[in-house]
Amino acid sequence: MPKLSIVIPVYFNGENLPPLYADLKEKLLDQAPFDCELVMVDDGSGDNSYQVMEALRAQDDRIRIFKLSRNFGSDAAVLCGLNNCTGDCAVVKAADLQEPTEMIYDMFHKWQEGNNVVLAVREGREESKSQTFFANAYYAMTRRFAFPQMPKTGFDVYLVDRKVIEVLQRMDEPNSALSGQLLWSGFKTATVGYVRKARTIGKSRWTLKKKIRLVADTLFSFSTLPITIVTWLGGLSFAGSILWAIDALLSKLRGEIDVTGWTMMFIFDLMSFGIIMLTLGLLGAYLWRTFDAARRRPPYLLEKRDGEEHASRKDGKA
Repeated sequence: MPKLSIVIPVYFNGENLPPLYADLKEKLLDQAPFDCELVMVDDGSGDNSYQVMEALRAQDDRIRIFKLSRNFGSDAAVLCGLNNCTGDCAVVKAADLQEPTEMIYDMFHKWQEGNNVVLAVREGREESKSQTFFANAYYAMTRRFAFPQMPKTGFDVYLVDRKVIEVLQRMDEPNSALSGQLLWSGFKTATVGYVRKARTIGKSRWTLKKKIRLVADTLFSFSTLPITIVTWLGGLSFAGSILWAIDALLSKLRGEIDVTGWTMMFIFDLMSFGIIMLTLGLLGAYLWRTFDAARRRPPYLLEKRDGEEHASRKDGKA
């Protein structure tokens, strides 16, 4: 019988976890005609999320729990879950109860049809206009400059089979995005649609800073747009300086140069300096990612893993 792993990154979701488990238990864990396991990874939460996870684990041995030593980010928590899951395929699902559990059946059936990746594509969003605008802008940018195959409304929930999980493990890319890695891999992909619900429990920790980080990781890892912008700016600046030099030379030959034009020259120098600094900043971003990859630091560190406390007690260790 095939086995499905459900990987859930957890970050300040103590309030969400009991109703999330109840929903999964009622609609999937106790009903599915295939084996299931629930893999929860605490991404350095500062609330009682891990204590709630331990309580749920005591109730159901189909639950496996892991705790990272600090907040490494959602993708790192997901990768930890994928590295430790035992299913033939795995669904990555958020803990905020905004995606219907029923769609996992559709995703599993698409996998049984021979697809390696199944994306849950949003057909609508019960969220604020600002959230919808940012999401649509991000996915439009990704489609235009990185992945034309990105669904127009994007995806957060997805299913991957064991072959894809092994590829993600081997890629070992810091400062990247798992969604981009999935699209880049090119495996056979299918989609299912759903309507994203409004969040009713807890507060989203998806801050503006994290959104900007996602945009940067996507562009620097999978697109040449930043370096293309720098190249065009440098070219325009160089062309402008040539034209300015020719004009200054002709004016000098005609005897039209006196002590004038200092303000325009100063402005032009400032513009040139700004373009140089912008160029250095973007090149520095690429160099930082190269340096970060060269250090070979792990994408996450585990503080506690499933069954660790039980094994310690069994061995008589404190």
